[in-house]
Amino acid sequence: MTLLLTRSDLEAVLEPEACLAVLREGFRAAVDAPLAGRRVRTDLPFPGTATALLPGLLPGIDAYTVKVNAKFPGARPALRGVICLHSGRDGELLALLDSATVTAWRTGLAAALGTDVLAGAAEAVGVIGAGAQAELMVRGLAALRGHRPVVVHDTDADRAAAFAARHDGRVVASAPEVAAAADTVLLATWSREPLLRLADAGEGRHFTSLGADEPGKRELAADLLSAALLVVDDRELAAAMGASAGPGVTADTTLGEVLRGEHAGRGSVTDRTVYAPVGLPWQDLAVAWLAYERARREGLGQRIDLLA
Repeated sequence: MTLLLTRSDLEAVLEPEACLAVLREGFRAAVDAPLAGRRVRTDLPFPGTATALLPGLLPGIDAYTVKVNAKFPGARPALRGVICLHSGRDGELLALLDSATVTAWRTGLAAALGTDVLAGAAEAVGVIGAGAQAELMVRGLAALRGHRPVVVHDTDADRAAAFAARHDGRVVASAPEVAAAADTVLLATWSREPLLRLADAGEGRHFTSLGADEPGKRELAADLLSAALLVVDDRELAAAMGASAGPGVTADTTLGEVLRGEHAGRGSVTDRTVYAPVGLPWQDLAVAWLAYERARREGLGQRIDLLA
């Protein structure tokens, strides 16, 4: 039997603190995974792309994930797909999970973790792109650091206003205005042109950029990336399709290295820092396994027999 977990099922069993804990441990342990995860992406003859992440593996979990997503930037939601959770013993399909929900939670909360590790003692948090991943970043930071004032900008004024209302924040008219008002800036957009440059980034600022996860997407200009301590989740993937894919930009370290104590991270209060992840398959497994175990204990989800 396969457990089907919808968005409402997942939101009933997931909470930021537990997800942050499994993601933190995953960053430390993933270096010992027996196989490296892969991202496979292809353009479609439609206004979108198909992406697969496989296999999601972590030491200590006798299962793996395969994720298949459709990414259509003009749609709402822009990302739709499924995560297959398989037994590592016999390949049994243990669960099918809504990918949009798991992806938002693992991406936003892993980004909150990276932000907390790298940012200074920020007072104000800025948000550029007020979607689901930004929502989870702000919720994750609140769990890690407590509530901070939020300054938000989005090309959709209504969405920006709703986001600001949920987080007791205020709306500004542009991305540079966010960077001017906030010590820590969280970006989660589909932009293919830099939204911020070095001139927009004062000393000591931290930037987390979730939009540099596919070839051609770019939220931060090369001069800002080059002037900052650039931290990624995977060097090879970041160089192939992420923030360090541009000429003259090289990642300094990975978040896993920082969490394992192999790199010091931020050096001084005046340093600029950037966390620009691509997103890794093991992160899907970490959150999917947590959701699967909790849903089984609590009797949530629908059991189906795909072989019937």
